[in-house]
Amino acid sequence: MAIVKTERHEDLPPPVSQTGVIGWMRENLFSSPLNALLTVVSIYVIYWALSGIISYAFINANFVGETREDCTGSGACWVFIKARFGQIMYGFYPVEERWRVDVGYVLAAIGLFFVLSDVVKNKKWPALYLFVFVPVACFFLFSGGYFGLEVVETSQWGGLFLTLVLASVSIFVSLPLGIVLALGRRSSMPIVRMLCVGFIEFVRGVPLITVLFMASVMLPLFLPEGMNFDKLIRALVGMSLFSAAYMAEVVRGGLQAIPKGQMEAAKSLGLGYWQAMGLIILPQALKISIPSIVNTFIGLFKDTTLVLIIGLLDLLSIVKAGTTDKEWVGMATEGYVFVAAVFWVFCFGMSRYSIWLENKLHTGHKR
Repeated sequence: MAIVKTERHEDLPPPVSQTGVIGWMRENLFSSPLNALLTVVSIYVIYWALSGIISYAFINANFVGETREDCTGSGACWVFIKARFGQIMYGFYPVEERWRVDVGYVLAAIGLFFVLSDVVKNKKWPALYLFVFVPVACFFLFSGGYFGLEVVETSQWGGLFLTLVLASVSIFVSLPLGIVLALGRRSSMPIVRMLCVGFIEFVRGVPLITVLFMASVMLPLFLPEGMNFDKLIRALVGMSLFSAAYMAEVVRGGLQAIPKGQMEAAKSLGLGYWQAMGLIILPQALKISIPSIVNTFIGLFKDTTLVLIIGLLDLLSIVKAGTTDKEWVGMATEGYVFVAAVFWVFCFGMSRYSIWLENKLHTGHKR
């Protein structure tokens, strides 16, 4: 009698060489002789570079001491950063008043956490807190003169504190202004369109240094006698307008990527222009433009170093000024490495959040 097996054999597990870390390495690093050679060479170069960096920054570095004479090793002299850390972080802000800056950081961090995370689903109140309450509170805290707080002139602001003020204010102003300019450039009203196009093309045709120089030096010449603005405010206005022109082109690119059928469908539902833009068109355009928007933010954050041209001491400028001190001559490498690390942390953080937000909002338009 023939025996016919009706039960299905159990599926055998895939070979170990095709799964896990080994499988990933075989597929991505050693899939061919050329890839294997490139992998080996790359590993050697990375090892050579990292060993030198680790030796310079950690193993042979000096962390303890108060003066340059305490730096006896062949590595980095982080004593310089330690000795000037307060100035690097706060500029010339009075030591006894630095708690006000720290409170502003905490308030902003709380707002950013609730706005950027998924802890709170309804973003209305966190957004009002971050974009309305925090700026007003920080203005009173940082400048003083109210509620018994000592007045601190903006000429005393500097370091990372000034860099964050310049970057955050310029970012928060340039995004909505850029959206307005992008909509104006696509407007059917000739005068509005001409004004927006003229502004965008003019600002994009000049370097940021020129804008800062004009805002700081030339603008007071055109103001009525006795009228003047704080140097920091002039820098903020110049940077915000400059970034808004670039942001407008980024948003316009996103708007052009939206099919005309979206607006036609909105009109068929009885929605007006602003309702269609706010509910249908702009959300899709901004989602598509997230990489370019964040790229503009990162460029703006790094461009804050150009305020040195008008006499403001941001993070890079104050570190550079510290290296010219006769007690710390020769510490430029340590200072620039520290500044590069700080900028990298902030820029990398914005980049990673951009990727997370793209994946979160992904609805099938990517391949």
